[in-house]
Amino acid sequence: MISLYLLEDHELYLEGLMLLLKKNKNISIIGYQTSATIFLEQLPNIEADILLLDVHLPGVEAEFVLESIRKHHPKQKVIYLTMMRGSRVVHKLEKLGFQGYLLKNATITELINAIEIVAKGGQYFSAELERSNDNLQDYRNTITVNSPKEILSDREIEILKLVCMEYSNAQIAEKLFLSVGTVDTHRKNIIQKLGVSNTVGLVKFALTNKMIE
Repeated sequence: MISLYLLEDHELYLEGLMLLLKKNKNISIIGYQTSATIFLEQLPNIEADILLLDVHLPGVEAEFVLESIRKHHPKQKVIYLTMMRGSRVVHKLEKLGFQGYLLKNATITELINAIEIVAKGGQYFSAELERSNDNLQDYRNTITVNSPKEILSDREIEILKLVCMEYSNAQIAEKLFLSVGTVDTHRKNIIQKLGVSNTVGLVKFALTNKMIE
Protein backbone atom coordinates (compact mmCIF):
# COMPACT_ATOMS: atom_id res chain seq x y z
CA MET A 1 0.00 0.00 0.00
CA ILE A 2 1.37 3.40 -1.03
CA SER A 3 0.64 6.21 1.43
CA LEU A 4 -0.01 9.57 -0.20
CA TYR A 5 -0.36 13.13 1.13
CA LEU A 6 -1.80 15.87 -1.11
CA LEU A 7 -1.23 19.63 -1.10
CA GLU A 8 -3.50 21.51 -3.53
CA ASP A 9 -5.12 24.91 -3.01
CA HIS A 10 -7.98 24.39 -5.48
CA GLU A 11 -10.57 22.47 -3.48
CA LEU A 12 -12.63 21.31 -6.47
CA TYR A 13 -9.57 19.82 -8.18
CA LEU A 14 -8.40 18.31 -4.89
CA GLU A 15 -11.75 16.63 -4.22
CA GLY A 16 -11.91 15.21 -7.73
CA LEU A 17 -8.34 13.96 -7.51
CA MET A 18 -8.92 12.23 -4.19
CA LEU A 19 -12.14 10.65 -5.44
CA LEU A 20 -10.29 9.11 -8.38
CA LEU A 21 -7.24 8.02 -6.37
CA LYS A 22 -9.35 6.36 -3.69
CA LYS A 23 -10.62 3.92 -6.31
CA ASN A 24 -7.13 2.42 -6.48
CA LYS A 25 -6.70 -0.27 -3.82
CA ASN A 26 -2.91 0.17 -3.76
CA ILE A 27 -3.03 3.82 -2.73
CA SER A 28 -3.97 5.21 0.68
CA ILE A 29 -4.52 8.97 1.10
CA ILE A 30 -3.32 9.67 4.65
CA GLY A 31 -3.88 13.42 4.55
CA TYR A 32 -4.41 16.53 2.48
CA GLN A 33 -4.19 20.29 2.80
CA THR A 34 -5.24 23.34 0.79
CA SER A 35 -3.00 25.78 2.68
CA ALA A 36 0.76 25.68 2.16
CA THR A 37 1.25 27.54 5.45
CA ILE A 38 -0.61 24.90 7.45
CA PHE A 39 1.12 22.15 5.49
CA LEU A 40 4.53 23.54 6.46
CA GLU A 41 3.48 23.73 10.10
CA GLN A 42 2.40 20.08 10.03
CA LEU A 43 5.29 18.91 7.88
CA PRO A 44 7.55 17.55 10.69
CA ASN A 45 4.77 15.10 11.65
CA ILE A 46 3.72 14.06 8.15
CA GLU A 47 4.85 10.54 7.26
CA ALA A 48 3.90 9.50 3.75
CA ASP A 49 5.56 7.48 1.03
CA ILE A 50 4.87 10.25 -1.46
CA LEU A 51 3.92 13.92 -1.25
CA LEU A 52 1.81 15.04 -4.22
CA LEU A 53 2.15 18.81 -4.43
CA ASP A 54 0.87 21.68 -6.53
CA VAL A 55 3.79 23.75 -7.85
CA HIS A 56 1.97 27.09 -7.72
CA LEU A 57 0.63 27.87 -4.26
CA PRO A 58 -0.43 31.32 -3.03
CA GLY A 59 1.89 32.99 -0.55
CA VAL A 60 4.81 30.55 -0.82
CA GLU A 61 7.43 29.60 -3.37
CA ALA A 62 7.67 25.97 -4.50
CA GLU A 63 11.41 26.10 -3.86
CA PHE A 64 10.85 27.06 -0.22
CA VAL A 65 8.35 24.23 0.23
CA LEU A 66 10.82 21.69 -1.15
CA GLU A 67 13.65 23.12 0.98
CA SER A 68 11.45 22.64 4.05
CA ILE A 69 10.62 19.08 3.02
CA ARG A 70 14.32 18.25 2.60
CA LYS A 71 15.08 19.77 6.00
CA HIS A 72 12.59 17.57 7.87
CA HIS A 73 12.49 14.53 5.56
CA PRO A 74 15.69 14.36 3.44
CA LYS A 75 14.66 11.19 1.60
CA GLN A 76 11.02 12.12 1.06
CA LYS A 77 9.65 11.25 -2.39
CA VAL A 78 7.93 14.21 -4.06
CA ILE A 79 5.75 14.48 -7.15
CA TYR A 80 4.83 17.93 -8.44
CA LEU A 81 1.76 18.83 -10.46
CA THR A 82 1.53 21.92 -12.64
CA MET A 83 -0.84 23.58 -15.11
CA MET A 84 1.98 25.35 -16.94
CA ARG A 85 4.02 23.95 -19.81
CA GLY A 86 7.60 25.14 -19.95
CA SER A 87 7.52 26.37 -16.35
CA ARG A 88 10.87 27.73 -15.17
CA VAL A 89 10.06 26.59 -11.66
CA VAL A 90 11.39 23.12 -12.46
CA HIS A 91 14.90 24.46 -12.95
CA LYS A 92 14.86 26.09 -9.51
CA LEU A 93 13.79 22.79 -7.94
CA GLU A 94 16.35 20.59 -9.70
CA LYS A 95 19.14 21.08 -7.20
CA LEU A 96 16.85 20.12 -4.29
CA GLY A 97 15.77 16.89 -5.93
CA PHE A 98 12.30 15.61 -6.71
CA GLN A 99 11.03 12.38 -8.21
CA GLY A 100 8.09 13.31 -10.41
CA TYR A 101 6.69 16.22 -12.39
CA LEU A 102 3.60 16.18 -14.61
CA LEU A 103 0.76 18.29 -15.93
CA LYS A 104 -2.56 18.54 -14.12
CA ASN A 105 -4.35 17.50 -17.28
CA ALA A 106 -2.64 14.11 -17.12
CA THR A 107 -4.98 11.14 -17.10
CA ILE A 108 -5.59 9.34 -13.80
CA THR A 109 -3.88 6.32 -15.37
CA GLU A 110 -0.70 8.32 -15.99
CA LEU A 111 -0.80 9.79 -12.48
CA ILE A 112 -1.20 6.37 -10.84
CA ASN A 113 1.60 5.04 -13.03
CA ALA A 114 3.82 7.91 -11.87
CA ILE A 115 2.95 7.25 -8.21
CA GLU A 116 3.75 3.55 -8.54
CA ILE A 117 7.07 4.18 -10.30
CA VAL A 118 8.17 6.78 -7.75
CA ALA A 119 7.11 4.55 -4.84
CA LYS A 120 9.46 1.86 -6.19
CA GLY A 121 12.39 4.27 -6.26
CA GLY A 122 12.13 5.51 -9.82
CA GLN A 123 11.31 8.87 -11.37
CA TYR A 124 8.46 9.97 -13.62
CA PHE A 125 8.37 13.09 -15.77
CA SER A 126 5.60 13.96 -18.18
CA ALA A 127 6.71 13.50 -21.78
CA GLU A 128 4.77 16.66 -22.68
CA LEU A 129 6.61 18.65 -20.04
CA GLU A 130 9.93 17.21 -21.15
CA ARG A 131 9.45 18.64 -24.62
CA SER A 132 9.05 22.08 -23.02
CA ASN A 133 11.94 21.77 -20.54
CA ASP A 134 15.22 21.08 -22.33
CA ASN A 135 17.15 20.42 -19.12
CA LEU A 136 14.64 17.99 -17.65
CA GLN A 137 15.87 14.88 -19.42
CA ASP A 138 19.50 15.59 -18.47
CA TYR A 139 18.44 16.08 -14.84
CA ARG A 140 16.33 12.94 -14.81
CA ASN A 141 19.08 10.78 -16.24
CA THR A 142 21.56 11.79 -13.51
CA ILE A 143 19.37 10.36 -10.73
CA THR A 144 20.14 6.90 -9.39
CA VAL A 145 17.69 4.54 -7.73
CA ASN A 146 18.31 2.29 -4.76
CA SER A 147 18.54 -0.74 -7.04
CA PRO A 148 17.41 -1.43 -10.63
CA LYS A 149 15.87 -4.66 -9.29
CA GLU A 150 13.40 -2.57 -7.31
CA ILE A 151 11.95 -1.33 -10.61
CA LEU A 152 12.71 -3.93 -13.28
CA SER A 153 12.15 -7.68 -13.44
CA ASP A 154 15.08 -10.03 -14.06
CA ARG A 155 13.98 -10.46 -17.69
CA GLU A 156 13.74 -6.67 -18.17
CA ILE A 157 17.24 -6.21 -16.73
CA GLU A 158 18.53 -8.89 -19.10
CA ILE A 159 16.93 -7.16 -22.08
CA LEU A 160 18.15 -3.72 -20.94
CA LYS A 161 21.74 -4.95 -20.87
CA LEU A 162 21.41 -6.37 -24.38
CA VAL A 163 19.89 -3.11 -25.63
CA CYS A 164 22.90 -1.28 -24.22
CA MET A 165 25.14 -3.74 -26.11
CA GLU A 166 23.41 -2.53 -29.31
CA TYR A 167 21.44 -5.72 -29.92
CA SER A 168 18.36 -5.19 -32.09
CA ASN A 169 14.94 -6.47 -30.99
CA ALA A 170 15.28 -9.32 -33.47
CA GLN A 171 18.72 -10.28 -32.14
CA ILE A 172 17.49 -10.16 -28.55
CA ALA A 173 14.51 -12.30 -29.46
CA GLU A 174 16.77 -14.91 -31.05
CA LYS A 175 19.21 -14.92 -28.14
CA LEU A 176 16.52 -15.25 -25.46
CA PHE A 177 14.17 -17.52 -27.45
CA LEU A 178 11.38 -14.94 -27.44
CA SER A 179 9.21 -13.44 -30.13
CA VAL A 180 10.14 -10.03 -31.49
CA GLY A 181 6.76 -8.74 -30.29
CA THR A 182 7.48 -9.90 -26.74
CA VAL A 183 10.87 -8.17 -26.77
CA ASP A 184 9.28 -4.98 -28.11
CA THR A 185 6.70 -5.07 -25.30
CA HIS A 186 9.42 -5.58 -22.69
CA ARG A 187 11.40 -2.71 -24.15
CA LYS A 188 8.41 -0.35 -24.03
CA ASN A 189 7.71 -1.39 -20.42
CA ILE A 190 11.34 -0.71 -19.45
CA ILE A 191 11.20 2.76 -21.00
CA GLN A 192 7.94 3.51 -19.18
CA LYS A 193 9.16 2.20 -15.81
CA LEU A 194 12.41 4.17 -15.96
CA GLY A 195 10.69 7.33 -17.19
CA VAL A 196 13.06 7.75 -20.14
CA SER A 197 12.10 8.46 -23.73
CA ASN A 198 14.62 6.59 -25.88
CA THR A 199 17.61 4.23 -26.03
CA VAL A 200 19.99 7.00 -24.97
CA GLY A 201 18.04 7.32 -21.73
CA LEU A 202 18.25 3.56 -21.19
CA VAL A 203 22.02 3.58 -21.67
CA LYS A 204 22.46 6.53 -19.29
CA PHE A 205 20.38 4.75 -16.66
CA ALA A 206 22.43 1.56 -17.03
CA LEU A 207 25.72 3.46 -16.82
CA THR A 208 24.63 5.53 -13.83
CA ASN A 209 23.56 2.38 -11.96
CA LYS A 210 26.72 0.48 -13.00
CA MET A 211 24.82 -2.17 -14.91
CA ILE A 212 27.28 -1.91 -17.81
CA GLU A 213 30.81 -0.57 -18.19
